[in-house]
Amino acid sequence: MSAAQAPGYGTSLATSRFGIPSLPRWCVWVEPSSGLEPDRWEQRWINSVDQALSAWSTLLPITRVEDPRQAHVRVERRRPPLRDVAGQWRASNGRALLQILEVRRQDVWRLEPRVTVLVSPELRAQSLQATALHELGHAFGLWGHSDTPADALAPVQGAAPVLRPSDGDRRTLDWLRQQPTRFGAEVEPEASRDDVESPR
Repeated sequence: MSAAQAPGYGTSLATSRFGIPSLPRWCVWVEPSSGLEPDRWEQRWINSVDQALSAWSTLLPITRVEDPRQAHVRVERRRPPLRDVAGQWRASNGRALLQILEVRRQDVWRLEPRVTVLVSPELRAQSLQATALHELGHAFGLWGHSDTPADALAPVQGAAPVLRPSDGDRRTLDWLRQQPTRFGAEVEPEASRDDVESPR
């Protein structure tokens, strides 16, 4: 099925010269609490991110790792920096930053996406979860936005925050994971890849 026939919002997804940044299985690291016992604000952030990850894990294989060096996706507890949009500085609750890297694993070089997901801790619990769900959607290959407010990848959601991937998110992700890509494939090491920022 071509991009023109893509279900959901597949036609809006950005890609790279290597294909859509997608992997058959994702390793995810989540920033732990800063102390032995997280305070209630840290615990709220951790719970919200955990719930967003659990929601995506019903649609694709996700493994949590304790070492950030082993992760394809790193989720960090911090406010994204302001961004210049058409001459105006704008704040956001979350951001996903994509790097395309050649990674050596068990003496084999592979092309892999590495995504840093920033989720601000200064949000209400449901907004935290909805933001984490949205940015993780980018991290898992949905580098675009939906026009449907009920989708997790809608830049502007309806009256209630979206806390689980919708049917439109699922159909788009299923289609994406069937597309040809060089990510995860063995490569000859080359020069560093360019960084790409999520479209939010």
